[in-house]
Amino acid sequence: MLDNLTQRLGHVIRTLRGEARLTDANIQEALREVRMALLEADVALPVVRDFITIVREKAIGTDVAASLSPGQAFVGIVQRELTRLIGGPASPLDLAVVPPAVILLAGLQGAGKTTSAGKLARLLRQDMRKKVLLVSCDVYRPAAITQLETLAGQVGVDFFPSSSGQDPVAIAIAAVDWARRHYLDVVIVDTAGRLSIDDAMMGEIAALHAAVKPVETLFVVDAMQGQDAVNTAKAFGTVLPLTGVILTKLDGDARGGAALSVRQVTGAPIKFAGVSEKLDGLEVFHPERMASRILGMGDMLGLIEDAQRQVNVADAQKLAKKVKSGKGFDLEDFKSQIGQMRKMGGMQGLIDKLPGELARAAQGTQVDDRAIRRLEGIINSMTPAERAKPELLKASRKRRIAAGAGASVQEVNRLLAQFEQTQKMMKMVAKGGVHKMMRGLKGAFPGLR
Repeated sequence: MLDNLTQRLGHVIRTLRGEARLTDANIQEALREVRMALLEADVALPVVRDFITIVREKAIGTDVAASLSPGQAFVGIVQRELTRLIGGPASPLDLAVVPPAVILLAGLQGAGKTTSAGKLARLLRQDMRKKVLLVSCDVYRPAAITQLETLAGQVGVDFFPSSSGQDPVAIAIAAVDWARRHYLDVVIVDTAGRLSIDDAMMGEIAALHAAVKPVETLFVVDAMQGQDAVNTAKAFGTVLPLTGVILTKLDGDARGGAALSVRQVTGAPIKFAGVSEKLDGLEVFHPERMASRILGMGDMLGLIEDAQRQVNVADAQKLAKKVKSGKGFDLEDFKSQIGQMRKMGGMQGLIDKLPGELARAAQGTQVDDRAIRRLEGIINSMTPAERAKPELLKASRKRRIAAGAGASVQEVNRLLAQFEQTQKMMKMVAKGGVHKMMRGLKGAFPGLR
C-alpha cells in the first residue's frame, strides 16, 4: 500500500538540497511531484488541491534550520499536513455510556463488514476486557448470519441468533434488550449491504440507527475501491451521522488513496484499519504513524506495540542471554524466533514498519512467508536432542527428517546452512552493526533475496 507515494516523496526530499530557504521557485518541482504522487495513489482531486495549497502556503518563506536540510524541512511540513489530512490524533471508540454501548456497522456488500465485526469484537474483548454481543441484521444473506455466528465462537463472544424473514429493526431491538438483561458491555450490529447504493438499503440502515441509537456508527470501506470508496462514503455520510471509519484491506495492492481521502470527504475519523485476513488483523488507526510510514520514517511505535503483544518476555530474556554469550543458540530457539516473527506479521510486516536506514538496508528483498513456515515443519520433524545439538544430524537422520516433513534432504541441508548463518547474525547483533545484521538476515531466511 502507498509504496509508490513513499518512493516519490523520498525523491522530493533528495532533490531539495543546498537551499537555505524554501521559496516558490525551489519547491515548485517538489509540489508537482507530491501532486502527481497523490493523484497516482487515487486520492480525490479536491483533496489533492486543498493539500497542495496548504503545503505551499506553509512552506514558502520557511527558513531552513542549520540542523536540517531543505528536504527535511519540507518533509516536516508535508508530514504535519498529511497527519491532519488523514485525521489528526488517533480517535478511540467512545464507549462511556450506560451499557450496553451499541456499535452499528454500515457499508456496501463485500467491504468486509461481517469480518470486521468479528475482529472488532475480538479487539474489545482482548484489549479492553469488554463483554461483547454480536448480532446480524442481514436477513437477506443467511450465509452472513452463519459467518457471524462462527466468528463469535472463534473470538469467544456471545451471539444473538437471527434468521431470514425477520424484521432487521426488531432483531436489533431484541438483541440490545437481551444484552441489557445479561449485563453485557457492547453490542455490535452487523447490517445488510448491497452491491451498490439504493434507497431500500439506506432507508433500512436509517431505521436501524433510529431504533438502537448507537454510540458509534462506523462506516466499513474497502481501501481497494479507490475513488468508489470515497463516493460511497459520501453517500452514507448524508444518511447517517458517521462517527468513524473502518478501512479494510489496507494490506492489499491498491493505490491507497481512500486512506487519504475518506477522512476529508466524510468528516469522520478513521478509527480502525484491517491489516490482514486473520482475526487479530484489526489495528487502531494512528494517522501520525501512517503519515510517518508514507514518508519513509517507519512506524517504530507500532513495531514496539506488536512486540509487546506477541513476544514472550521470559523467552526473550532467555534468548538475550544466549545472544550476549554468542553460544547456545539452537534450532529450538531458531524455530521460536520464526514463530514470533510470524505473529508480528511476517518478515514483510516487520520491514514495512522499519524507518529510513533500516528499511533501505532491507530494500529489494522478496519475502516468502510460506517458505518460512516450511522451515518450521522441518524443525518439528526433529527430535529434541537433534534440535539442541544440530551436529548430530548426519545423513541417515537427515533422510528421516526429510521424509517426516515431506521435504527433500537438500531442503534440510539448506535449513542447517541458514541456521548457521543465523548464529553468525546473532553474534553480529551482539556486537552491533545494522548493515551487517541485514546482510545476515537476507541469507538466514528462504525467500529473502
